[in-house]
Amino acid sequence: MARKQKKIQDYDWLYAFLRYYVDFALKLSYREIKYVGREFIPKDGAVIYAPNHTNALMDALVILAIDRSPKVFVARADIFRNSTFAKVLRFLKIMPIMRIRDGYEEVKKNNETIEKAVDVLRDRVPFCIFPEGTHQTKYSSLPLSKGIFRIAFAAQEMMPDMPLYVVPVGLRYGNFFRFRSTVRVQIGEPINVGKFLAEHSDMTSGEAMSEMRDRLTENIHRSIFHIPNDEDYDAIYEICATVVKRQVRRHKFEVEGRRLKGLDAHFEANNRTVREVLRLKEEHPALAAELLNTAREASELRIKHNISLKSVSVKYTVVSRLLKVLFVLLTLPYTLPVSLLTLPIHLICRFLFSKLKDEAFRNSVRYLINLVVWPLLMAIYSIVAYCLLPWQWALPLTLLLLPAPIVAHEAWRAIRILISDFKLLRNRELRDKYRRIKEMLH
Repeated sequence: MARKQKKIQDYDWLYAFLRYYVDFALKLSYREIKYVGREFIPKDGAVIYAPNHTNALMDALVILAIDRSPKVFVARADIFRNSTFAKVLRFLKIMPIMRIRDGYEEVKKNNETIEKAVDVLRDRVPFCIFPEGTHQTKYSSLPLSKGIFRIAFAAQEMMPDMPLYVVPVGLRYGNFFRFRSTVRVQIGEPINVGKFLAEHSDMTSGEAMSEMRDRLTENIHRSIFHIPNDEDYDAIYEICATVVKRQVRRHKFEVEGRRLKGLDAHFEANNRTVREVLRLKEEHPALAAELLNTAREASELRIKHNISLKSVSVKYTVVSRLLKVLFVLLTLPYTLPVSLLTLPIHLICRFLFSKLKDEAFRNSVRYLINLVVWPLLMAIYSIVAYCLLPWQWALPLTLLLLPAPIVAHEAWRAIRILISDFKLLRNRELRDKYRRIKEMLH
């Protein structure tokens, strides 16, 4: 009797085992991962996650870590051409999808993908597709492709007795390229596909897709830090960073009686700033033009002098700065030697970064290198320690090395920010521009 072929959504003990390590490594890759709105995830039916796409592989890992359940993803079909890599992707529960740019004949092959997606959803395994179809490292969004709606409509038609939901997810990274940044994940209001189709039964399939695309776009925009992707994008982003702390202090952001803080408060403050700038462009175009021009000049000057935007957006107190200096000094005897021991990771990353055509993959590459190379280095260093030292010395030395990549990174990050802060303090011209921005956006 022929052996039954294993489906992509079926339980795999090795996959389940590795999930613990993958999720743990993800947590170490960010100083904070904040999930908001988990209560919106429906429990009574099948779920299609629809996140914005800004940070390559990291987006999928962050979505995967929403909860412990396995999830099936789709990725562009061209990366499945290598048969060995295709097997790896299938093990990771990723299946191919054709895009319009691949040609109309290739897109026809998506019927098989849709059938498999429906099978996944019928088994109540969450399915994830990035509806923008590609990624961009911006706090903005791209037009949504029709793939997600074709899958949703076909799935609902084939499982009329099961509720199906499209759940928007907004991803907001503190920095797209820096290791140990932050990420805020907001689960938005789900769309009940069956209910939507019933309410729009008088529409053609194409009209219904367009209507749902508009609704999903609106829901995604509410879940992300969204700056219109036009010629003013960089200037508006500079303005947001300039006034974010003041916005947080000035407006007592609250949700359901709970005072917002941290990433949540910054999320609300930045979106409020965007709305204020857009309102200013409409009501006072001359003042808006001056504001945006000043922001462009500030951005160019800041980049020219290699000053971090963190120095602009975060105003550290004197005590905080002293504590950072103290941290750097106290950890220096540890930071210097472990920086040498973690040097292979940095050299490999730097080499691979030089080969990348798309910088959006930097953090994905860094994550994978840390995931694989650091355990190998730890094994080598542990063997050397136990060969050269008594176990009473080798054991604590090995334990001291475990957090080396994190501690070394945080120490050098503190040094980098202190240097950037000092440059900003010395640059009166730049500080005057930021002061002018605050005055105009009062």
